Amino acid sequence: MFSSSISSIDRRQFLWSCGGGLGGIALATLLTEQGLLAETTPEKNRLHHPAKAKRVVQLFMAGGASHLDLFDFKPELVKQHGKPSNFGEKVEAFQDGLGPWLKPLWEFRPYGQCGKLLSETVAPLGEVVDHIAFVHNMVGKTGVHSQGTLLQTTGFNRPGFPSMGSWISYGLGTLNQNLPTFVVLPDHRGLASNGTKNWDSAFLPASHQGTVIYPENKTPIEDLFPDEKAKFINPQSEKETIDALSKLNREHAKSRRDDRLEVRIQSYELAAKMQLAAPEALDLSKETKETLKLYGLDHGKGTFDKEINPIEETDYFGRKCLIARRLLERGVRFVQIWSGNDNGFPRRNWDSHEDVKRDHGPLAYGMARGAAALIQDLKRLGMLDETLILWTTEFGRMPSSQGGKGRDHNPYCFTNWLCGGGGKGGISIGPSDDFGYKPADRKHPTEVYDIHATILHLLGIDHTKLTVRHNGIDRRLTDVHGHVIKELLA
Repeated sequence: MFSSSISSIDRRQFLWSCGGGLGGIALATLLTEQGLLAETTPEKNRLHHPAKAKRVVQLFMAGGASHLDLFDFKPELVKQHGKPSNFGEKVEAFQDGLGPWLKPLWEFRPYGQCGKLLSETVAPLGEVVDHIAFVHNMVGKTGVHSQGTLLQTTGFNRPGFPSMGSWISYGLGTLNQNLPTFVVLPDHRGLASNGTKNWDSAFLPASHQGTVIYPENKTPIEDLFPDEKAKFINPQSEKETIDALSKLNREHAKSRRDDRLEVRIQSYELAAKMQLAAPEALDLSKETKETLKLYGLDHGKGTFDKEINPIEETDYFGRKCLIARRLLERGVRFVQIWSGNDNGFPRRNWDSHEDVKRDHGPLAYGMARGAAALIQDLKRLGMLDETLILWTTEFGRMPSSQGGKGRDHNPYCFTNWLCGGGGKGGISIGPSDDFGYKPADRKHPTEVYDIHATILHLLGIDHTKLTVRHNGIDRRLTDVHGHVIKELLA
């Protein structure tokens, strides 16, 4: 046995095994002492300061949600409605969207003790508005969907960089051993701009990329279970196959210095654990009638109307939010929920060039019902204080009209909101100008770097210190920008 093992490796492999092994032990010790080894270091030792939040939910409205019709009421638009738009400066529109001023498509009224004005189409959020902090002076860098979306999800407007969920997974490690750290719940109708690049791990280890789950599908997680036609596969044979593959893969990895091999092995092992944990986590049958009603899942419909409608959008978004709560309960660190697919007709996204009321109405109500339910449910379970919710979109819409009923892209100003996780509620910061076209204070806008820096801060991470050396540069989620928004901290 001994001589056989020795003869199977050459001198170079032997030296690497000895030196690499001892060096690996030393490196692991150093990383642990510095709190940089996320997979093995206790969470409290990895943090730069005490954390208020442990987990994050990102709600992403793909296509460009209109801040003016949802959250950012502008009386001046009501006064000037129908008059020729005059911005007082040259405006670069994405399409021909510089028609007359267009007032909000819905009435606004105050909600909560804070008296926040909300559109009637997001009225369900009125129940929880005292827990929400709105940021109305967000600015982007582009009016192009793909670049704008990447900027919000990864901090860069070009591909090749890890998503925020991947950075958080890498920096903090897992809270569970049976489910992924980072889960993505896409829109069931298709992926948003950039597709899977929005949750890619890029140059971080592949184990930190998002795991895609479709709760509405018969097979929510692709390739997790054998095909029904494969009758020859049974639990015992599958276990023996996985054990054999693991042994072969580890033998293969011994002679190769490639971290991706270990990540692949880990993914197989996690998949085996998920076969038991995932079905239970995705099973809503044990939820109470009251909970299902809270999320709008008590409608009793098996099919939906052909036209976009609020019942259908409530079902789809509410279901994702309930699944997110169940995943968070079971230790998933980061959940990304998408509303809206890439360009298509009829519209099933937030890119309302043609008719804001037709498209935004059902999408916004469904989003508001699901998000409000998630906030209420997390509060009921005592989880809201440790769960940070971020609502975002790639850019806003213009205060001028396009084709009478639509609005063009507006990367110059839009809204984000945050809830829970140690942040303040019932506040609005960073006002936009009288028309919601640009920030009121143009010299001090809020950028995605600031939002990301604040989220990392609430998680106990200094955004300037969570770095990875890549191509000769110390890369980080916030690039070389960003500051913590202190007004948002409780």
